[in-house]
Amino acid sequence: MSNPPTPQLISPANAGERVADGALLVDVRSAPRREADGAIPGAVIADRNDLKAVFGLVSVDTPIVVVCGSVDGSRPVAEALVTDGFVNVAHVEGGFARWRDAGLPVEATATPAD
Repeated sequence: MSNPPTPQLISPANAGERVADGALLVDVRSAPRREADGAIPGAVIADRNDLKAVFGLVSVDTPIVVVCGSVDGSRPVAEALVTDGFVNVAHVEGGFARWRDAGLPVEATATPAD
């Protein structure tokens, strides 16, 4: 039995292109991280411990881009998706910080102090 393919590690620019072309962007950062650092408009929020809640609803050939706070967070999620049969999975090199630093869309979620 062969091993499933390794999910691709892609640049934030490549991730942005894939999302613009219709890939499902999945943010697996914790709620406190998203609240502190900002959200990615249009991203599906997924609990990395309950991926089936989101991915049970999409086809295995759906292009997926996973972003977390770091590659160490997104890699295991991307690998789990590939193991579950998804065939077009990538994760973002440098995570959310690199996404933001590349000038890709981010919206503030933290409430400003009065």
